[in-house]
Amino acid sequence: MDIQVDRNAVEPSSSSPSPLYYLLNFERALAWVSERYDDLLDAIEREFASAFARLPLASRALLVRMLMRNGPRFRTSKLNYAEIGCPLAAAAPLIALGWIDAEPHLSIDDLFALATRPELERIFSEAVALRRCSKSELRELLRAEYGAQTRPYRAWDATSDEQVFELEITPVCDRVRLMFFGNLHQSWSEFVLADLGVYRYEAVSLEPSARAFQRRSDVDAYLALQACREALEGIDGVDGIAALRELFGAVLGMPIDNAWLEMRRAKLFYRIGYRAEQMRNWEFALEVYERSQWPEARHRRMRVLERCARFGDAFALVTRALEAPENEAEYQRAARMMPRLARRLGQAVQRAAKPAGFARSTLTLMRPAVPVAVEYVVQDHLDAPQAPVFYVENTLINSLFGLLCWEAVFEPVPGSFFHPFQRGPADLHAPDFLARRAETFARCFAQLDSGAYHDTIWRHYERKAGMQSPFVFWGALTSSLMTLALDCLPARHLKLWFARLVSDIRANRSGLPDLIRFWPTDRRYELIEVKGPGDRLQDNQIRWLAYCAQHGMPARVLDVRWEGEAEAEVDGDGGIDGSSDRAVAGVTTPDAGVTP
Repeated sequence: MDIQVDRNAVEPSSSSPSPLYYLLNFERALAWVSERYDDLLDAIEREFASAFARLPLASRALLVRMLMRNGPRFRTSKLNYAEIGCPLAAAAPLIALGWIDAEPHLSIDDLFALATRPELERIFSEAVALRRCSKSELRELLRAEYGAQTRPYRAWDATSDEQVFELEITPVCDRVRLMFFGNLHQSWSEFVLADLGVYRYEAVSLEPSARAFQRRSDVDAYLALQACREALEGIDGVDGIAALRELFGAVLGMPIDNAWLEMRRAKLFYRIGYRAEQMRNWEFALEVYERSQWPEARHRRMRVLERCARFGDAFALVTRALEAPENEAEYQRAARMMPRLARRLGQAVQRAAKPAGFARSTLTLMRPAVPVAVEYVVQDHLDAPQAPVFYVENTLINSLFGLLCWEAVFEPVPGSFFHPFQRGPADLHAPDFLARRAETFARCFAQLDSGAYHDTIWRHYERKAGMQSPFVFWGALTSSLMTLALDCLPARHLKLWFARLVSDIRANRSGLPDLIRFWPTDRRYELIEVKGPGDRLQDNQIRWLAYCAQHGMPARVLDVRWEGEAEAEVDGDGGIDGSSDRAVAGVTTPDAGVTP
C-alpha cells in the first residue's frame, strides 16, 4: 500500500501555526524512522524513541529546540521560549537521562563561542586590563595564558547565576536524522521552514519500503565517511601528509558494499588526492587518484603525471581519454593537453577537432561611477522597448526544462524518494538517471514536437509556483519573461538544450550565457555571454557556446572595454594546462537572432 505524504507536515495549516509545530514534525520523523527502519535500529536508538515519548511536553520541546540550533552548548538565558517555560525545569528530565550535561567543562574557545565581548572583558578584567585588542586577539592572549585548561561555566564566571547545557544525545539524533533525510546536509530546521511556508515540496507517493539505507552497515559507512571528510578539512601544515596518509588508509579500509556509498568514497579519495596536490606531494596524489572513480580523478592524474615530468605516462592517459572520454569536460581538457605533451615527447602534434566557432564582439562603454556587475551594465545598455534584455544566466533554460519535465523529475522511481522534504530525486546525478525515466522524458520531449509544451509549462508555472525543484528558479521567473521566452525560443532549440542538459546534469546545469535578448515582433532571440576586462571564458561556458554554434543557435560573447582604459590581459587558469579562451573564439558577427 502506498503512503501519501502528509501535506500538513510540509505546509502550514494556517497563517499562525501551532507554537509546537517543530515538535510535532520531529515526532512524525521519529515515528517514520521507527516504522521504516525498525530492523536497522539498535537498542540505544529504540530506547531513545521510547524514552522521548515518555518525557513531559516541555522537555521534549526543549530538546528539539536545542537540536535545531547550532550547538552543542547553550546558555540557559538563551533558551527562553514561551511554549516551554522555565528551561531549568524542562531540562531536568533530560539531565536525568544523560541526554544533557548540566555542567560541561569549557575551554577558552568554548567560552568565546558563548560569551559576548563585554562579558569576556569583565570575566578577565585583571588579565586584560587596559588592553585594546579585537576579540580574536583577546582569544590568542587568553589561549597563551590558560592553555588547554577547561572549567565549568561558573568557574570561569563566578558572578554568573546561569548554567550552560551541552547536548550529549546528538550522535543518536544525527543517526536518526540521517536515516530520515538520507543525508546530513538537511537539518531539523527543514520542518520549520516548511511549516512557515518558506519551503514547499512536491507530494510524492512513497512505498512503505522506501528508504535511503537497506542495512545498518550502510548507515555506519555514511557516518564514517562524513567524519573523515570533516577531518580532511583540518589537515594542513608540516605534518599534513602523514595525516593525509592515515586518513587515506582509514577510508580505504572501510567495508563498503553499496554503489551509492562507493561513489561517496570515490569523491572523498578525490578530495584527499587534491589536498596532496596542494601540498605538492605528487606521488601520493597519484596513488590516491588511482583509487578514485570520481569523474574528474583521471584528469587530475594527467595533470600530476605532467607535473612529475612523466610525459609518456601522461600522453598515454590523455590518449585514452580522447578515445573514450568520460564526458565532454574531460575531452575538452585532454584535447588542450595533447599538443603540449606531444611536443615534450618530440612527436607530431595532432590537434583534436576544434569545436564550432562562436561569435565574439567588443563593446566599449563608460565605466559606471558606482561599482556594478558588468552584466547589468551591458543589460542596461542593450535593453530597449523593441528588444528587451534579461539577465538569466543558468536560470531560464533550466527552469523551462524543469517545468516541462516536472513529472519525469518527480517520478517515484524506486530508490529516488525517501521522505517528504526532498527537493529532487536522490539519484539526480546518477549515470542512469535518464535511462530509468526514459519513457516519461520521451513523452515530455514529444510535446515540443506537437506544440503542447506551452500549456504544460504554463500549467506547472501556475500550479507548482514556489515548490522546491532542482531546476526551477522561481525568483528569476516572471510572467513577462515566460511569455517572451515561449514566443521567441523555437521548440527545436528548447529540445536541443534540454537533451544536452539531461544527458549530464552535473556538468550542464551551469555555463549558460548571462543575458538573453528578445525581438518579440520578429519572434527571435539572442544569447549573450558578457566578459569584462581581463575576464576569461570558463570551460563549461565554451562548451555551451560551441554547442549553440554547432546547432545554429544565436549566441555570442560580448567583451566589454571601458572607455579610455587600456585593454586588460586575459589570464589563463593558472594551472599547467591553462590557456586563453581567445584561442577558441569564433567569428565576430553583428547582432543576430533566429526566426522559428
